[in-house]
Formats: sequence, structure tokens, C-alpha cells
Amino acid sequence: MGQPSVPLSPAPPPLSLHPSSNQVRCAGCRLILAVAPGLTEFICPSCHMAQMLPPELMRRTPPPPPPPPHYQPAQAHGIDPTKIQLPCAHCKAILNVPHGLTRFACPQCGIELAVDVSKLNQYLPPEELNEVAIDVEREEDEGGMVGETFTDYHPPKLSIGPSHPDPIVETSSLSAVQPPEPTYNLMIKDDLLRSKALSCLQIETIVYACQRHLQHLENGARAGFFIGDGAGVGKGRTIAGLIWENWHHGRRKALWISVGSDLKFDARRDLDDVGANCVEVHALNKLPYSKLDSKSVGVREGVIFSTYSSLIASSEKGRSRLQQLVQWCGSEYDGLLVFDECHKAKNLIPEAGGQATRTGEAVLEIQARLPESRVVYCSATGASEPRNMGYMARLGLWGSGTSFVAFRDFLGALDKGGVGALELVAMDMKARGMYVCRTLSYKGAEFEVVEAPLEAEMMDMYRKAAEFWAELRVELLSASAVLSDDKPNSSQLWRLYWASHQRFFRHMCMSAKVPAAVKLATQALVENKCVVIGLQSTGEARTEEAVTKYGLELDDFVSGPRELLLKFVEENYPLPPKPESPGEESVKELQRKRHSATPGVSFKGRVRKVAKMKAPSDVESDEESETESDHESTESDDEFQICEICNTEEERKKLLRCSCCGQLVHPECLVPPLLDLVPDDWSCHSCKEKTDEYLQARHAYMAEVLKRYEAAVERKSRILEIIRSLGLPNNPLDDIIDQLGGPDNVAEMTGRRGMLVRASGGKGVIYQARNTKDVTMEMVNMHEKQLFMDGKKFVAIISEAGSAGVSLQADRRAMNQRRRVHLTLELPWSADRAIQQFGRTHRSNQASAPEYRLLFTNLGGERRFASIVAKRLESLGALTQGDRRAGLSLSAYNYDSTYGKRALMMMYRGIMEQDSLPVVPPGCSSERPESIQEFIIKAKAALVSVGIVRDTLLGNGNGKVIGRIVDSDMSDVGRFLNRLLGLPPEIQNRLFELFVSIFDLLIQNARIEGHFDSGIVDMRANVIELQGTPKTVHVDHMSRASTVLFTFTMDRGITWESARTLLTEKEKDGLGSTYDGFYESMREWMGRRHFLLAFEGSASGMFKIFRPAVGEALREMPMAELKNKYRKVSGLEKACKGWQDEYEVSSKQCMHGPKCKLGNFCTVGRRLQEVNVLGGLILPVWGTIEKALSKQVRQSHKQLRVVRIETTTDNQRIVGLLVPNAAVETVLRNLSWVQDIDD
Repeated sequence: MGQPSVPLSPAPPPLSLHPSSNQVRCAGCRLILAVAPGLTEFICPSCHMAQMLPPELMRRTPPPPPPPPHYQPAQAHGIDPTKIQLPCAHCKAILNVPHGLTRFACPQCGIELAVDVSKLNQYLPPEELNEVAIDVEREEDEGGMVGETFTDYHPPKLSIGPSHPDPIVETSSLSAVQPPEPTYNLMIKDDLLRSKALSCLQIETIVYACQRHLQHLENGARAGFFIGDGAGVGKGRTIAGLIWENWHHGRRKALWISVGSDLKFDARRDLDDVGANCVEVHALNKLPYSKLDSKSVGVREGVIFSTYSSLIASSEKGRSRLQQLVQWCGSEYDGLLVFDECHKAKNLIPEAGGQATRTGEAVLEIQARLPESRVVYCSATGASEPRNMGYMARLGLWGSGTSFVAFRDFLGALDKGGVGALELVAMDMKARGMYVCRTLSYKGAEFEVVEAPLEAEMMDMYRKAAEFWAELRVELLSASAVLSDDKPNSSQLWRLYWASHQRFFRHMCMSAKVPAAVKLATQALVENKCVVIGLQSTGEARTEEAVTKYGLELDDFVSGPRELLLKFVEENYPLPPKPESPGEESVKELQRKRHSATPGVSFKGRVRKVAKMKAPSDVESDEESETESDHESTESDDEFQICEICNTEEERKKLLRCSCCGQLVHPECLVPPLLDLVPDDWSCHSCKEKTDEYLQARHAYMAEVLKRYEAAVERKSRILEIIRSLGLPNNPLDDIIDQLGGPDNVAEMTGRRGMLVRASGGKGVIYQARNTKDVTMEMVNMHEKQLFMDGKKFVAIISEAGSAGVSLQADRRAMNQRRRVHLTLELPWSADRAIQQFGRTHRSNQASAPEYRLLFTNLGGERRFASIVAKRLESLGALTQGDRRAGLSLSAYNYDSTYGKRALMMMYRGIMEQDSLPVVPPGCSSERPESIQEFIIKAKAALVSVGIVRDTLLGNGNGKVIGRIVDSDMSDVGRFLNRLLGLPPEIQNRLFELFVSIFDLLIQNARIEGHFDSGIVDMRANVIELQGTPKTVHVDHMSRASTVLFTFTMDRGITWESARTLLTEKEKDGLGSTYDGFYESMREWMGRRHFLLAFEGSASGMFKIFRPAVGEALREMPMAELKNKYRKVSGLEKACKGWQDEYEVSSKQCMHGPKCKLGNFCTVGRRLQEVNVLGGLILPVWGTIEKALSKQVRQSHKQLRVVRIETTTDNQRIVGLLVPNAAVETVLRNLSWVQDIDD
């Protein structure tokens, strides 16, 4: 508590007592008591000791009023456990101070006070460290057991149309939210019921989209709708149904924007399917840039189908497609504006330092220019990251009338809220009727991460390649050092070097998986299945470069890594400028310039000076003066000149002129005299000497420069020869096609124009175009797809460029209904793309679900690519698959996170010996410190070789490398994982294992401390009941959806009888181990020991734990920890007494005991507890909740935590924000109004 500060307006009294009551400590039991004003004597309500106020308080106490008859001393009040107890700096009274309050007036003496935060800890009551309580708190923070992530989906409030042909599911998070009541009447309802073209799910989407389009946002724009259905639910046909419904309302124009022009044919098919045969589809890229509704073009109604590329295109005259579309629609346009596959518009709000994409800006602009348009956003991955929702301006999640002024505020709140916050946004949108998100059931689909270890040959190839790149870096450094210090060129060189380095090793990783991919594909074909292989890059650029260089016929397939290396060295090896030997004329010219640069008078001036010095006769003088005057006026000075040797005047043509310095002499004055024919480039003796010296020096210099240049060229040639001799793998795409039977057996759906095929004789390969005379290049992918679906080819290879929107599932309408085995040879750069790729083979109306095989090598560094995908997959759970655990099991690879950055920094500091490593490095032992030192030396050398450790020097005599890691690299996980690729496998894997060990340690610590964002937490208990009537705390004025506070009571404990039964059944099954049984804690806390039941779990040496108060723990305990903290109880009687005692005590208090500073509000290890959950709409009250939680004492209570809770009596499921009991009152007080929900 600080000293009295400047006067402030008094804060409200902290207790609901008389504002001037005194707070004192009881002399007997030390309890803090509140004594009413005017009383000097009182009795403690706890220990019943009679006592008086201290003298210093009596002096300021006014005389008490006369006591009434039958007066009894008033009982004092105890402390308020929700507040901190601090003494007043002036009167020493103990005050109950609310958390977060920093300035207030003392209610006892009225003095203004300020809280000194730095001294706050000394006033918090000391808490005995209870290890078991810490364990239990960690288990509680991790949540309960993971329940079913998906639930079967049927439209909850509509029953129009037939069932969907395949089982459809929704995440349990979203299923806990009900959409608004449907009030819109479809005009095409009878047509749809007759034709059965759309399922009940698709009709539900159309109803809610049309209903949403009747609403307007606060800014006046028409509200938009978001279809987030997964691949295969039938988004295309739903859009066609929306167009047909609007057509019946007289809205005859529609804009359909998608990713590829091929999808125009799908749009036509979908419209025909719903009966909209009369609606024309016009491909924008086939139309001129003139007015679309002009007589020459004639598009007055129908669907304009455009790609995102066309949306940002413009003609040579500067007319843009966007302007053309806006003109066609007109400013009052109220028809459909559909953004299909709208994830293409992402990056409107880029990462720091990035630039917004033109596509994102164009999507935003067309919405702004057509404010009345009926916008539909449509994508399975549209909101994989909150940042990528920036273009969804019509959802009304930010802007006027919301909790967030601008999109950046919305983004900031979601970033702080973590994964759970994204899930809440999805639930909010569904509750407001602006979002649907269903997906095909993944039942039957198999996911498997297949690690493809490097074969011995590949391992050797990889090691040599890593060594070569390290040597190349040293070579480039020394080659750059001899050049002039050209900084821009140098930085460009290293940018290209590291980009090529990453691309090269990415190729190597991909090639390393080819044998495993071929093996898996061959096995699948033997099992009468068919194969789809997904990759991102085709290596077409390298192939085309090689064909241009070597011709159409080659000895073998092109090696992408080799061509990449050759190209980099050929184009970027730093050579000194090539010297050019100057001709004689240029030498003379240089010397003439040198001579003319020396100060001196002109030749003409010199002539006149000499002439004046002569002593002529009087007559001659007069004549000469006259003649000179005449000459000056009528003739050139060049007619007569002076010989530089004899100083006599002579006609110019009789004198010799030096071609270097220009001096004039008589030929006969020279020694020896020149009597023969004189060449035009004659030079005087002085100049000749200087010329010879200059030429000699010049030739010596040029020879040295030439020698350096030729040595550099020689070094470059030698490097190129080494590259050509390196054993490097072929282009994976060509290699796989060749090994699986060539183009006749493999359907290729990629963006490349040509390919290399094995020559008919088996020797060499030939480059040929992918299309034939009968098939155009534009239709080649569609043709290949048809061959695959017709069963004429049983292997398909797809890249992102060639497969957007393509359906390759085991379609019941197709000839080829074999089960698909989908191999991912190369993971995409983002999970958005991964989900799109997986959706090619998992769609509606399929005979069987696919098998997914995700291939990784055993190289640590390759996980860089998995980490990028995993980062997105973690969030994708929110808006495509609703719940993080619904995604693929790649979250273990998400290293590019806050914890990853901290782990990297700790590892770097340890390797640079600035700090000790928090874990023992792999392959080392703490008992052998020299093994750790040896690892650090190797690790440091490895980091030097990939340019992470810079400015290296050898230490004085100790042989240690001294260097530095720049600040920007210290936490750059992406760069570390990229560079790691370029290390030999052995040190690469050891470094990666060290990084992961530190990463895991940090996550474990974060869980213990309650900082870890664990997404949705399942709250489990034996009994969960809804207590009282839920209270509505907010209602959305547009959708009438509400925010509701639910209060539950939970009993989490396990009775002694249940625990005994569990153990008996385990023993009966014969699966028990000698370590199974009841245990008690080694230590006592507050005179009691904690008990638990343990038996061997899923893995050897790991034990399932059951506690009397909280039931089964989510985390299994290692045997070492169990033996360290607990000992086995031999007698059942002792175990029974201890168990029952803990079971009873935990119903009244938490594990910290009666002195816990949170009192009744603490739930750690409490068997019976009250849980408050805010369900329904959360975004409108986000700020209020965040503010209330920020004042909580426990770190885990300060975080926004999304929980899922289901009552055991009537199975009512609620998903929402957990509100700690201590914060409920603040939340309710800050919200505008509260009402009970009607029965």
C-alpha cells in the first residue's frame, strides 16, 4: 500500500457494511474482523474471546451512542475472500480491496490511498505448496476426456426435401447452437419437391441465405451469408438453387466468381440439375471489354461466370473487368454476388510487412460498389485464419453497431482468444443465421501419417548434397570478398542462395518419398484399389530449361535439384568484370587526355610570346606588325607555328606534330633527324617513353586482372562439373509416372504443358506435349479425369494448379468405383490447400470413403512443411470442422508458435553457451558433461554452415568458435526449420530432437501454470445438473439470438465402492500388473495424505489415475513419477478410510484447504462445484467478459476458455465461455440487463 496520494473521489466501500467500520485482527484466533463504528468492545464470533479496539483506533472513534436496553456486544464480520486484504497506510485498518482497484479513499479515516503493486505479494497469505493440488489443477486445465467430435446432422428446424445421399456431420460445438426460426417462404419449393434435385440440407441453406438477405447492416449495406460446408456437400448445386430462387423474384442477373474457368461447365451442370435450363451462363473471359448489355455483346440477363484472375484484369486501353461488371449490374443492383471458393481473396489484411493482394482488394471493392447485392461467401476453408476473413465485410461481425470498431480490433480479440475464440465466432454466426458448416462424415475414411525413412543410397546422396551446399557457401563468400563492396548485389545473391537452398532440399525430401509412394501405390493396385497422388509443384520450369538447353531427346529424366543448382551457380556466381584489351588508339586517347589535363598555355599563346621576344629591324618591325595584324584579322594562326626545339617560326605544314602531346618540331631538329616519310601517329621521344611505361604497367595490370578472371571462371567451371557429377534424384513427378507404367496408365491433372516420357526402345526420354490432336490443352485435365473415372487408368496424380474443384471420389455414377488411396507426396504450403486437396477424393455419393496416407521422411527439417500446415489445421477445426480435434493428427508438428519461438531462443542460447540448455541433448548424458560439450561444438559448427551463426572467429588458443546470432534469427522458427534441411541427416535430426524436447518442456510447464490454450475443454463429471433457470443477458436486435448464462452443479468424485469395483474388474480380466492398486501421497498436507487408484494404462510404464474428488485424470502418470510422489497402500482398510475421508472433505473445500485465498471460489480438487457458462451469442459481450476475466487472481481464470458441458439427466449440451465463479457478479453487473428464460 502506497503513501497517501492526491485526493480522489472516494471509491465505494469494499464491504456492504457501514462505510466507517473498523477491521482488526482477533487477539485469539487471528481472524480478521469488521467492527461496527462506535464500538470499542466486542466478542470474536469464532473463538468467542472478549476484547477491545487498539488504542490508536479508539482515539479516532467517536463516543458510542447510549446502549439500548439488553445491549449485547456486536459480532464482527469476516474477510471478503474475493478481495485482497491490505492495511491502510494512515490508520492501519485492514481493508478489503477489489482486484484491479489502484486508487480509493480509506472508509475508516477518509484519506486517499494508492496501491503499490510492487509490494503486493507480501500481503498475500502464504500458501503451503501442495504438489498433489498442482497436479490436479493441471489435469483440470487440460479438460476431461475427449468425447465424440462430430455428431450426425439433420436440419433442426426444416423438413423440406429428401435426405442427403451420404451421412453428413456437424461438430459437436456447432450442434450445441440452434439457428434462428426459418421465416422465409421459397418460391421454388414445389419444383424442388417434385424434382428432388436438392437435399434437405441444401434447401435449408437456401432458406437461411434468402432470409439473411432480407436484413441490412448498421452501415446500410445488405447482410451477407457464408456457406462453409466441406467438400462434397454440394455447394455448387446450392448456389444454383439460390440463383433459381432469385430468378423467380425477377432478379435475372447474377455474378458467380470462382477459381477456374473450367468450373463454368460445373456451374452449367448444376443449374440444369435444379431445373434452371433457361438461365444462360456467360464466361467473362470469352467476352470483350465493351459494355456487356450493348447490342454487339448482348448479355442482358443470366449468370456472368468470372474467375478471380478476371476480376483484377484490364484491357490494353485500361478498361477493367471490375468496372465492366459494376456497369452491367448498375448501382441499384440487388441480385446475387457469389464468391465461390472465396479463400482466394485471403491476405486482404496481410502479416506485418506484407502487402494486401489485388484479389482481396477487388473483392472488397465490388462489394462496396454494389451495396444492395445479395452476397454469398462460399468455401470450406474461407476462415481458416481470422486474418483471412478481412474481405467478409457483409457478415457484420465488426463495424458500427458491434463490439469491434474495425476489422483489426476483431482480429486482435480473436488472436488473444486463441483456437477457442474462432470456434465461438462460428457458433455466433450460426446462431445469427448467417452461417452453415456441415461436412461429409469421415466415418470409414482412414488417416495415417506414414514415415518414409531415407534409403541408404538416398541418405548418402543427401549427406553429400548438404556438404556441397556448405562448401558452396564458403566458395561464394570468398568469391564475393575479392569483388568491390557492392552491397545490393551481395544481399541479392544471398537471398537467391537461401531460396534455392530451400527449394533444393524440398525437392530432395520429395524425391526421398518416391520409393515409399510407389510401393504404397503398387500395393493398393494389387488390393484392387486405385490411387490418387497429391503434390504441389511439378518441376515444369526445370524440365523446360533442360529441354531448351539440351534438346527434346535426353538420356534420362531431368534432375530438378541438379538443374536448380546449375542455374543458380551459372547465373549468380560472383565473377570479376571481364577485362577488355584496349587498342592503340584508345591508349593514345588516354595519354592525350592525361597531357591535356596538365596546366599550361595554348600553343597559340606560346607562339605570340616567343614572337614578341625577337629583336627585328625597324622596317621589318613595322611591316611585321602590320602583317601580323592583317593575319590576325584574315588568316588562321595555324598557318605559321614555332618549332619547340629551335624556337623559329615555320609554316605549319613543314613542322611535325606529336600525336600525344601535340608539340610541333622541325624533322631535322630531332636527334637523329627524321628525313623519311613520317607516319600520322608519330610521337615525340618524351611521349614515346611515357607511352611505353604506361603500356607496360597497363599490360601487367591487365594480365593480373585476366588471371583473376580466368581463375574465377575456372573455379565456376569446376563447381559446375562437381554439380554435374553429384548423384541427385530425378524429377519426382516423371519418376513416379514412369515407375507406375507411364502416361498410358497414369492420369495426370496438373498445370504443366509438356512431359518427359520413356522412349519406345527403353533408352532415353523424349519431351512431348501433354495434349493430342483430339484434345486441346485447355481440356486435357478434364480428359485425363474422365479416363480415371471411367476405369481406363487407375492412378491419378494431381497438383493444386490442375485439380481445383475436380471430383475424383469413388462416385456411384462412375465406372471406376474402386476405393481411393490418397497419398500426399508433398504437403501443401497451407492447410487451406491441404483440405482442398483432401476434398478431391472425399465427396458426396461415393461408394467408399478414401484412405489417406500422409508421407513424411524421417528428416527433422522436413517437418517445416508439416508445421505450416498444422498451424492452419489447428484453426481450420474452427470454421471447417468446428473443433480442433476434428482435424487431422498433425498438431504435434505445430512448432511455428509462441512456444516454438521460446524453445528456439533457449536452444540457441544454450548452443552459444550464453545459458545452460534446459534439457540434456539427444545422444548425451548428464553424467558425461564432455558428451554435452562435444554436441555443442558440433551444433555450433552446423549452425555456422547454414548461416545462422554469423561473424565467426576462433577463440584464443581454445579452438572454440566465437560468433553471434542476430536478434531477428533468435526466434525465427521458420528460418531454423528451413536451414535445418541443409544439414547432414545425423546432426539435423539431433538438433531437431533437441528443439522438440525444449518445446515439449515449455508446453508441459504452460499446462501446469494454466497458460496453455487447449481449445475446447470437455467438462466431465458423474453428475451434471442444470441449476435454476438460465438467465438471458443480451439479445441481438437483428437476429433476436441471445446470450444466456447457465449455472450447473457437478459431482466429479468416485465413491470407494466404485473405485473398488474398477480394481476388481481389472484383476478379473487378468490384465492387471503388480503395481495396480491404491496409493497414498508420500507427504502430508494440513495433517492429511491424498489417495488415488492407479493401474497400468495404454502403454507399458504409464498408469491411469483415479482420485476420490475428481475421478479419472486425463493424463496418464509415468511409473517414475508415481513411485516418487506416492507409495502403495498394503491394507484395504487404510485405503478405504483415507479414500472416504478425502471424498467427504472435497465436497466442502478445495485441495488448498480452508486458508485458500480464493475461499469458496476455488474449484481445484473440489468434488461438488458450481460451474457458470455463457452460451449463445458471445461476440456482442466479448469486451465485457474480457474485462471481468482480466481481474482474476489465477492465471488460468484470466484466459477465455471455451468449454463443452452435457447434463447427465437430460443430455442437454451447452458450448460456451467458462466464467469463473468469482467473476460472475462482475459480468452480470457490466451487462446491460438480465432476465430469466421463459419455460
